[in-house]
Amino acid sequence: MELPFELRTAIEKQTEGMSLSKMKKIVEDLSHRYRKESGRGKTLLTEETEAAVYSAVRMPATFGAVFSALNYVLECMNMKVHSLLDVGAGTGAAAWAADALLELDRVICMEREPAMQKIGKSIMQQGSSILQRAEWISGDLVSDNILQADLVIASYVLNELLGENFLGTIDKLWQAAQELLLIVEPGTPQGYKRLRMAREYLLSKGAEIVAPCPHGMECPMPYIVASLKSEGDWCHFTCRIARSRLHRQLKDGEVPYEDEKFSYMAFAKKTTEKVPARILRHPYIGKGYVSLEVCNADGIETAVIRKKDKDFYKDAKKARCGDSIVLPKKDNIEKTE
Repeated sequence: MELPFELRTAIEKQTEGMSLSKMKKIVEDLSHRYRKESGRGKTLLTEETEAAVYSAVRMPATFGAVFSALNYVLECMNMKVHSLLDVGAGTGAAAWAADALLELDRVICMEREPAMQKIGKSIMQQGSSILQRAEWISGDLVSDNILQADLVIASYVLNELLGENFLGTIDKLWQAAQELLLIVEPGTPQGYKRLRMAREYLLSKGAEIVAPCPHGMECPMPYIVASLKSEGDWCHFTCRIARSRLHRQLKDGEVPYEDEKFSYMAFAKKTTEKVPARILRHPYIGKGYVSLEVCNADGIETAVIRKKDKDFYKDAKKARCGDSIVLPKKDNIEKTE
């Protein structure tokens, strides 16, 4: 996946004149802060130079994760989205992703840090007319009211919530979403745990899950990660984003791309049509067959699709982890224990 040209050049413009050594020191400091102090309600970034470097390091991956998640969601439902609220917007990556996929009339970015707002506004001046007119508002997700919009996106923000505020804030996000709520988190056991808690809560409130789940029943994923240990399984996907020269330099990357693991869930106010199955892992292509680990209404299963299945086999060979897929008859499905 390539970043929009306008976004890439706008990000690089923010760091013009800064030495590489200074930027790398900022990256190191920010990484330490976010690793050690996230989830404690602290302000982790206050300087414009920090926000500019943050945009260079994190906007590509956040854009890719939100773009991929929203693209999966839009495959599942036919709806018109006119307004977007990007909550905890940072420098606006989620808004850029939504603008690339939707014909929006209004974009609102809610961000509590003035430095992030200033850099985000500057970057958006190189975007579409809608992004250039985006409304940036100051606000704290926990303590302040949230404006309403057709689509509310909260990306990489749940980790910042203190435990006692979690479900109350999820409820505020749900009330703000007039049509759809999309939550994107890191593709880690911790990120998945937060999403699963949100899923259970919102389903109890009558929300309709759109994606990635093909059903609204109890999640069949073994909940071994409840203790946040490294073993066990969790629902996550991956997007690959092309790296700019600056991005490679800041992260000491040798390969021309970055793989971002992410988890996501989308909830709608209205009943939606469910996909038949969602691929959970990279397909295994054998001689004359494709093996897929999928989640469907019957739980988590292994689907073995053979050459004789014709069109199903062609689709399976092209499929990737995260895709929805139609499976052949149950004769070729093996239950995963």
